[in-house]
Amino acid sequence: MNRRAFLEVVTGASGLLGAWPARKTFAEEKEAQRFLYVALPGIRNYLEYGGHGVLVFDIEKGYRWVRRISSGGLEKNGSPSNVKGICVSVALQRLYVSTIGSLMAFNLGTDRLEWEREYDGGCDRMAISPDGMTIYLPSFEKDHWHVVDAQDGAVRARVEPVAGAHNTNYGLNGREAYLAGLRSRSLAVADTATHKILRQVGPFSAPIRPFTVNGAQTFGFMCVNHLLGFEVANLKSGKVVARYEVAGFENGKVARHGCPSHGIGLTPDEREVWLCDGFNRRLHIFELEGVLARQVASVLLREEPGWVSFSIDGRHAY
Repeated sequence: MNRRAFLEVVTGASGLLGAWPARKTFAEEKEAQRFLYVALPGIRNYLEYGGHGVLVFDIEKGYRWVRRISSGGLEKNGSPSNVKGICVSVALQRLYVSTIGSLMAFNLGTDRLEWEREYDGGCDRMAISPDGMTIYLPSFEKDHWHVVDAQDGAVRARVEPVAGAHNTNYGLNGREAYLAGLRSRSLAVADTATHKILRQVGPFSAPIRPFTVNGAQTFGFMCVNHLLGFEVANLKSGKVVARYEVAGFENGKVARHGCPSHGIGLTPDEREVWLCDGFNRRLHIFELEGVLARQVASVLLREEPGWVSFSIDGRHAY
């Protein structure tokens, strides 16, 4: 999930969020607006955090609620399945939402659900190419990713790093995708032209959880199992180069996600790392210079954070 794309993604108590500069209601309206799209349910299949569907909020008007878009993503018994990922294609004017079982494409001009497709092995947290035409879609904790045509959802290729597919990032240059699995201590780097694995980055101290990549695609910042903190890797050499533990807070068991730090983001200017802390219900902020990080602040939250991302202008953290 590319933090510099038009849609910036985070999952937490309010589901999956994306900030996108869109039209106020429909494409024919002239006044440009900025909206936040929230796909629900984003905490397992719990409906108490906003119900089911895609919620739209007006960023310029204090995040005022605008409307709810009806969604698919249902289990066989008709109950909503939990949302896993969200991304957008500016070129196609489509919003994509994945659940455990399917991938959905919404028309951002009409709010219409254009298509919903199921894939072998299920779905997890995908990422879209900078040109908005290709999606790297992980299976649901199996050993493969599907390479999906964003236009019609067709599978164009299959990548198998054998990792327990889970989290994905697409590089800003469009030439590399980064694939992390729940059963691997290494990050797989895929060539998006051939859809082959180029190299492995790591090993890290434990399996990789949410991670982010800088704009130059030189360094990756990784949450890993058991660590209240993050590790940093050189994406070119494949070596882990730094490890940072949160100071002044205890590490303990969390109710969700299974690891103390589940969620990490770089501010758009890449001067700070923001890190989730589920046990202490905090976001920890680190000043960043290269790969040197210094813990400078912590923000108390109402509930366990699971993801963190930023508005395109860098003024707001979600």
